[in-house]
Amino acid sequence: MSETLQIIVLGIVEGITEFLPISSTGHLLIAEHWLGRRSDLFNVGIQAGAILAVVVIFWQRLLNMLLRFNEAEHRDYLAKLTLAFVITVIGGFTAKQLGLALPETVAPVALALIIGGVVILLVERFVAGKPVSTDVTWSVACWVGASQILAAVFPGTSRSAATIFAAMLAGLTSRPAAAEFAFLVGIPTMFAATGYELLKAREAGFENESGSAIALGFIVSAIVAFIAVKWLLHYVQTHRFTVFAWYRIVAGVALLTLVR
Repeated sequence: MSETLQIIVLGIVEGITEFLPISSTGHLLIAEHWLGRRSDLFNVGIQAGAILAVVVIFWQRLLNMLLRFNEAEHRDYLAKLTLAFVITVIGGFTAKQLGLALPETVAPVALALIIGGVVILLVERFVAGKPVSTDVTWSVACWVGASQILAAVFPGTSRSAATIFAAMLAGLTSRPAAAEFAFLVGIPTMFAATGYELLKAREAGFENESGSAIALGFIVSAIVAFIAVKWLLHYVQTHRFTVFAWYRIVAGVALLTLVR
């Protein structure tokens, strides 16, 4: 496979999996086992593309929170996003200092995929029949912030899955509302993580990676992530997340079989 095609495939994988509740880390790990490992700088580039896609989708929501801050609705929502982000930063930094992170190898990622799939099924069963709530409470913000720490510590957990289902468990039972809050809190979180990885790559002297490869991966990831997020927001208007649960379980079992 040519390098250009490899870059396109990795950009597609990142774009699809970053915000769907199926784990971008796990899928990129699998793809790189097949295609060969790219540099950390390249991975930062394609993740930045996915972030840009979400910013474009929610640009009006973000602008309203900044320009209409005097309105209680926007001020309250921004405050809760900020709380979730602050909890993530404090918890994530603490976890890094304590070395609380699993190696990004196939076996733990496969187990995280399976466990995450089972959790999704349990959460969907728990919220079934409950009144639909679109109210983002302070409890929801705390749970979402804490769940992002879990996703950082356990590769394969999926940040989007952890945040969406933490929000649903905390009472935000509207799937579209839970997904929106999870995606919005993911913007500063992923910007911070991307900046951190960029600094690490800079300290390492920027691994040998061409600017054109990063640019192509960035563009592909951004376009595919835009489509994936728009599709998911439409899909959850009328569907549960069950299909993603079964996909995770099947993918995890297949991975465990392959590593034996």
